[in-house]
Amino acid sequence: MEMRQLRYFVTVAEEANFTRAAARLHLAQPGLSAQIRQLERELGQPLFDRGGRTVTLTEVGTAVLPHARAALDATERITQTVDEFTGLLRGQVRVGLISGAATDEFDVAALLADFHDDHPQVGISLTEDTSERMLVALARGELDVALIGLTGAELEPGIGIDVVLETPVVAAVAATDTVFDAQVPLTALRDRPLICLPAGTGIHGIFSRACAAAGFEPSIAYEAAAPPLLLRLAARGLGVAVVPELTAGEAAAFGVRTLRIIEPELRGRLALAWRTDRPGGPAAKVLLGQLRIGLHAKA
Repeated sequence: MEMRQLRYFVTVAEEANFTRAAARLHLAQPGLSAQIRQLERELGQPLFDRGGRTVTLTEVGTAVLPHARAALDATERITQTVDEFTGLLRGQVRVGLISGAATDEFDVAALLADFHDDHPQVGISLTEDTSERMLVALARGELDVALIGLTGAELEPGIGIDVVLETPVVAAVAATDTVFDAQVPLTALRDRPLICLPAGTGIHGIFSRACAAAGFEPSIAYEAAAPPLLLRLAARGLGVAVVPELTAGEAAAFGVRTLRIIEPELRGRLALAWRTDRPGGPAAKVLLGQLRIGLHAKA
């Protein structure tokens, strides 16, 4: 019996599906299935019932699962203890990032590069995705830390957050648009074509929830992950873009003017998120600390 087989077993149990487990482990499905079958032969008992579209634990598998998790946790603690004595950080840290967050204001690349220079034995993987999907990945243990936009939804227990930026959410229209004054009630956007970040992002979630509370569903005509594209669409008169606050110079450069959204005012929040109910590795803890310091210094 090998530790990797226990890790494969736990992953299949959590996913209840060999295909999803193989993708999570970055393995080919036939190879994963072969390893599980080998583990079952060594134990002399089937661990999974493969009768349906999803796999379920057998009675033996259910009894073995907590022991497999405990063995994996013990192995991780042994490695961490040795690393603490040697003063060495190693391993892999998995970082998630929302689209458009790596800017001059938040130079995440420089922070990651500084961490790598200090700890060359640590591998860093970077994933760009929506906030909602990254929160799911954190919950499943697929990410160690993520920079997300808070959507206004209640977070699951066990998720820690540190807000590093809070900014008003505004409406941007073509510079030649004369329909609105300097501010616009949220309900006045009810019948306007809207340009917004994709579903699952922080500002999309905040805006959609505010519209629902006001009694209407927003008419989103265009979605894009990059705020500059939203502004270019608005500048051509294709709709009202819902974006983080811009400076006057930024608005002029894109050919738009911004309107303060009122009744209610909306605010976007950028935050670091991580698991608080599972022991993270030393490398992940150190990187999280450096990100918190670095991003707050820029805010």
